[in-house]
Amino acid sequence: MQITAAMVKELRERTGAGMMECKKSLTENGGDIEACIEAMRKSGLAKAEKKAGRIAAEGVICHKSADDNSVAVIVEINCETDFVTKADDFLAFSSQVADCLLANKPADVAALSALPLAAGSDETVEEKRQSLVAKIGENISIRRFEVLESASGINAAYLHGSRIGVLVDLTGGDSDLARDIAMHVAASRPVCIGEQDVPQELLDKEKEIFSAQAAESGKPAEIIEKMVAGRIKKYLKEVTLLGQPFVKDPDVMVEALLKKAGAEVNTFVRLEVGEGIEKKQENFAEEVMAQARG
Repeated sequence: MQITAAMVKELRERTGAGMMECKKSLTENGGDIEACIEAMRKSGLAKAEKKAGRIAAEGVICHKSADDNSVAVIVEINCETDFVTKADDFLAFSSQVADCLLANKPADVAALSALPLAAGSDETVEEKRQSLVAKIGENISIRRFEVLESASGINAAYLHGSRIGVLVDLTGGDSDLARDIAMHVAASRPVCIGEQDVPQELLDKEKEIFSAQAAESGKPAEIIEKMVAGRIKKYLKEVTLLGQPFVKDPDVMVEALLKKAGAEVNTFVRLEVGEGIEKKQENFAEEVMAQARG
């Protein structure tokens, strides 16, 4: 059967695959477009499974908010290279996933993956992810997300580029203050809101480090104890939102800024692309040569 340009065009539009891949599939399946689509979906699944173990430490942070600010979502979607983070298909998928989160508020990534990507669509989030892996040729993963539901309706989102994203929910204050706090969280990376929220295991670890450092001074035990207590006090201010100097005016502490506005931070979420993922160091020239060799 003769494979026409119109057939190739239709298959490309329906699958998003490359021209040569479409032509090859049409030839193999006797021009049957439906058979091509089924075969390419199976092939896409196989490719997605093959690439699933590859490290995806690049990506984007995407957020969406309800019109009344009652709900906001933030999600990290990863890929393997910075180049793909600028691709229209990848960015469109990220935006659709955020919309899906906002509409459905799933419990976890597994539940999100099983949902239809868009209202009325037969394609699930996971099916779309797999087809995108097959098309782009990189591992793509939805790593994590947070859904923030606000009783006060005073919340804000801040994106620093596409790599750092923050959601903040306030009681009192206004949307401008919420955005300022979100910007501060992006820049200053507090661990939690106040000293009472610092995880005990983190505090114990820091005490152990400070104690070991102080012991090397050779000072008496009671002096060492005071040194450690002083270091811990300073550490608690450094890692808590309320203890930090405000990024836009370092002479003002965040706690004082909030108190002046009669506001309180209920919660904040900060996501940064690739946090905690060990990146594989590769030589770009060698990678290009390897691809050229096939």
